[in-house]
Amino acid sequence: MIVYAQEPELSAEEFRQVLVASTLGERRPVDDLDRLERMLRHADLVITARHESRLVGVSRAVTDFSYCCYLSDLAVDAAYQRQGIGRRLIDETRRLAGEQATLILVAAPAAESYYPRIGMKHLASCWAIPRAR
Repeated sequence: MIVYAQEPELSAEEFRQVLVASTLGERRPVDDLDRLERMLRHADLVITARHESRLVGVSRAVTDFSYCCYLSDLAVDAAYQRQGIGRRLIDETRRLAGEQATLILVAAPAAESYYPRIGMKHLASCWAIPRAR
């Protein structure tokens, strides 16, 4: 069973581990724990997915909770992918950001084919979920 929660105090070391395990670490400063710490502390939403207390997924977003939400990091441990964890992290991020906010992300090259399959709309330079109202 996967447990989802907001974890604004997630440690930089756990964040680093899931980034590396997901391959997103290839595009993140995983060797700079101070920077990862700042990334976490200045995010508006940090949502985690845990299996038996082990961090297996994370969503980190910056939002105004009213108009836009930039989903900066969506990472799922490769051993846990294809189980709906990424989709659920996106859904939780969108729910917490609010239905008036457009969810925006820049796709990692390896994940570009994933987003249209879960209903995200392709824009010229990013992917987005339009505001509900």
